Amino acid sequence: MEYKQVIVVRDDLKLSRGKLSVQVAHASILGYEASNKKIVDAWRKSGQKKIVLKVKDLQEMMMVKYKAEKEGLVTALVRDAGLTEIPPGTVTALAIGPDEEKKIDRVTGNLPLLK
Repeated sequence: MEYKQVIVVRDDLKLSRGKLSVQVAHASILGYEASNKKIVDAWRKSGQKKIVLKVKDLQEMMMVKYKAEKEGLVTALVRDAGLTEIPPGTVTALAIGPDEEKKIDRVTGNLPLLK
């Protein structure tokens, strides 16, 4: 069985690469901490696969979160502290999983990769 974690970021915020990288890192850790130990162990043993995808805005991100939770997947939102580029409390990223790849793909399979 394959496992992965998906991080979804908002394309409308136009964050610098450094800021975006930090938000993705925060999301990955939050998702890891919220996940089931058995799934985390399997994910770690399989190489800790991570994929970063994008959505156009907050509304689309919240819809993806809703769909993921409906599938029983762990989610975690990143809300920025607002110390640099964006206002405090801005939702920047969403972690989904880690979990079984096929379960996550049912929710995120249509989202574009962040390039």
